[in-house]
Amino acid sequence: MTAFTEPRRHHKIEVNHLDRLAIVYVRQSTLAQLQHHQESTRLQYALVHHAAELGWAPDRVLVIDDDQGKSGTTATGRPGFTRLVTEVSLGHVGLILGIEMSRLARSNRDWHHLLEVCALFQTLIGDADGIYNPADYNDRLLLGLKGTMSEAELHILKNRMHQGKLNKARRGELGITMPTGYIRDAYGEIQMDPDEQVQQVIQLIFRKFEELGTVHALLRYLVEHQVQLGVRERTRAGGGRLTWRRPNRMTLQNLLHNPIYAGVYAYGRRQVDPRKKLAGYSSTGRVSLPPDQWHVLLKDHLPAYITWDQYQEHVARLAANRNVGSWSGAPKRGTGLLSGLLICGRCGHRMVASYHQLSTGPAVRYSCTRDVTDYGGSPCFGCAGTAVDRWVVTQLLEALTPAGVALSLEAQSSLNRDREALDRHWHARLEWAQYEAARAARQYQGVEPEHRLVARSLERAWEEALEAERALKEEYDRHVQRQPRQLTTEEIRQVQLISTALPALWSASTTTMQDRKEILRLVIQRVTVWGDAKNEHMDVRIEWQGDHVTEGHVIRPVARCDQVSTYQEVCQRVEAGVREGKTALEVADELNAAGWRPPKRRATWNVTQVRGLAQRLGLQFSKGTDGRAVRSRLPPRAGDWWTLPGLAQALEMPAVTLYTWLRRGVVNGKQSTRGGSWRLWADDAEVRRLQALRSEPVGARYHQRWIDKATSMMNTQEVRDVSP
Repeated sequence: MTAFTEPRRHHKIEVNHLDRLAIVYVRQSTLAQLQHHQESTRLQYALVHHAAELGWAPDRVLVIDDDQGKSGTTATGRPGFTRLVTEVSLGHVGLILGIEMSRLARSNRDWHHLLEVCALFQTLIGDADGIYNPADYNDRLLLGLKGTMSEAELHILKNRMHQGKLNKARRGELGITMPTGYIRDAYGEIQMDPDEQVQQVIQLIFRKFEELGTVHALLRYLVEHQVQLGVRERTRAGGGRLTWRRPNRMTLQNLLHNPIYAGVYAYGRRQVDPRKKLAGYSSTGRVSLPPDQWHVLLKDHLPAYITWDQYQEHVARLAANRNVGSWSGAPKRGTGLLSGLLICGRCGHRMVASYHQLSTGPAVRYSCTRDVTDYGGSPCFGCAGTAVDRWVVTQLLEALTPAGVALSLEAQSSLNRDREALDRHWHARLEWAQYEAARAARQYQGVEPEHRLVARSLERAWEEALEAERALKEEYDRHVQRQPRQLTTEEIRQVQLISTALPALWSASTTTMQDRKEILRLVIQRVTVWGDAKNEHMDVRIEWQGDHVTEGHVIRPVARCDQVSTYQEVCQRVEAGVREGKTALEVADELNAAGWRPPKRRATWNVTQVRGLAQRLGLQFSKGTDGRAVRSRLPPRAGDWWTLPGLAQALEMPAVTLYTWLRRGVVNGKQSTRGGSWRLWADDAEVRRLQALRSEPVGARYHQRWIDKATSMMNTQEVRDVSP
C-alpha cells in the first residue's frame, strides 16, 4: 500500500486502539461498478494488509462489505454502515479504514453523525492520505471538509448528467421506450408500426373509448370480440418480433395516458417526490404531474393516432371515472339516476345505490354506509331513490326548458356586464401600477452614479413598485381564474336547440339509463340530501355546473307508521274514530281529507292500513266497512304466547320483518291449524333478546347468525373413527 503516507505505526495510534477492532469498510455504488471497476474493489480489500502494518493482528481486522452495489447518498438501506456505527457505539472499534471518505458516506448528515460517534468513543479514521482523530479540532475540520467535498462531488456529477439528458430531451432526441403501435426505423426515427392490423387495433381502442367512456367497458368489448394487441419483443433475442397478446386493464390505462399517441414527445411526466421515495428502492417516489409541469412537451413531433385535444379529453374522462378525487365517477348500469352524484348532508360522503325487487319492479335505495364499512357503526342516512330521482329530473327539465334557458342566458348577460365593469376596474389598477413602476425606473436611471445615497433610495423605491405590480398581476390572475367560463355564440345556439328537444329525448325509448346519467353529469355537479331518519321529510340541494344552486323539499317513503311526522295526529284520529264507533273506511277518508300520507310508497290511507294501526294501538273497530259488527280478535299476549302483530308492536318492528325472523328460526312459533294464525313464544328474557337483536346493525346481525349456524353444524356433525 504505497499510496499511504504512513505505512508504519502512526503516532496517533495508541495501545487502547490496538486492543479494539480495525474495520475495513468496502462499498461500490452500483452493480455495474462491481462488474467493470474491479480495481477499486481490490484496493479496498487490500486495506486489510495496511491494518496489519499499522499494528493490528489479522484476527482483529473486520471487513464490512454488506453495502456492495448501494449508493452512499443515505444510510437508510445500508446494513453495513448501520453495523459499522453500532460497533463504534459499543466501543469495539479502534480504527475505521476506507480508500476515501466517499466510500463511507456521500451525505453530510450521515458523515457528521459518524464523526460525532467516533469522537465520543475515541475511534480513529484512516484513508489514503493519513490517519485522523475526530476528537482533534484540526482533524475534525479536515474530515468535515472532505465530507462536504464528497457530497458536492456527487451533486455535481448528478446535475451534470441530468442537464445533459434534459438538453437532449429538449431537442426530442433522448431515447424513450416505444409503446405498442410504434417502432424505431433503421435511422433511429420513431414511426408507426408498419403492420396495419396493429394500427387498426390502436385506432379501434381510442374510438371505442370515446364511445363507451370507461376502461372497464372498453376491456369487456375487446374481450368479447377477441381483439388482441400487437406487441413488439424488446429483448435482443426477440429481435422486435411481433406477438399478439390479450388486453388487460393496466395496458389500456397506460395506452390512454401516453401522450405519444397524440404526436407529443414528452419527458418528465413522472418525477421523483423526495417525500415519497423509499431508500434503497430507486424506482419509488415517482408521481404523475400535469402537462404544464413536464420538463419537455413537444407537440406535433411524432406521428399521431389522435389529436392533442382528444388526448386531453381522454385523460379528463379517466380522472372523472375514478371514484377518488371525483364526485360523480363513471355512469353505472343501475337504474339509480343519481348514483355517484348523491352526497350525504350529514357527513359529506358519497351515498351508494343498492337495488332490490318489489312487486312493481326493481327499486333503488341510496344509503350512506361509510360509518358501517369503515368503522363498524350504524348507517348514517338512507332514502328510497324514486322520490329524489323524480324531483331532480323535474328540476332538470324545468331548468332546460326554453323559458328557463332564456332566463339563464339573460342572467348570464347581466353577469357579463358586471364582469366587463370589473375588468375595466382591474385594467385601470394594472395600468396605474405599470405607470408607477415605469416612473420609479426613470427616476433611478436619471440619478448620477456618484449620488449613492439617492441611488440606493430610488433603487429601493423601484423594487417596491415592481413588487407591487407583480402582486397585483397575480391577484388579477386569481380573479380571472375564479370567474366562470363564458359561453360562445355557437354554444348558446346549441343550448337553445337542446332545450326544445330535451323533454322528448329524455322520455324516448331509445334513450338508455346511461344516456340519462350522462346528461345529468353535464349540468349537475352534485346533489346533497339530508333529513331525519324518524320522519318522511327530506331536504335536497342541487349544485349545478356554474355554481348555481337549487334547494327543495321532498317527501320520501318510510317503512313504518311511527316514522311518519304526523303519526301522533293520525293515532289520535284513529282513537277518536274507534271511540265514536266509525268504520275503518270512514277514518281512512278523514285521514286522506286531512292530507296525511301513510308509510311505504302509498299516497292515501286504506282500510287495511287503518285497521293495522288500530291493532298496534290495542284498539278494534266495532263495525266493518259495511257497518256490520266484526268478530273480536285474539289478545296480543296470553302468558308467554303472542300474536304476530302483538309481538311486532312490542318489539317496535314491522310485522313482515318479524315473520321473516319466524321463517328463519330466530323466533319460535306454531300454527293452531294449517293456514291459521301464528302464535309466537317469548317470555320476558326472550323479549329482551329479540329487542337486543333488533337494535344491532343489519350487517352484524346476519354475520352473527351465520356464525351461530356454522357452530351448530359443527356441534351436531357426526364424527366417525375409521379403522385401519
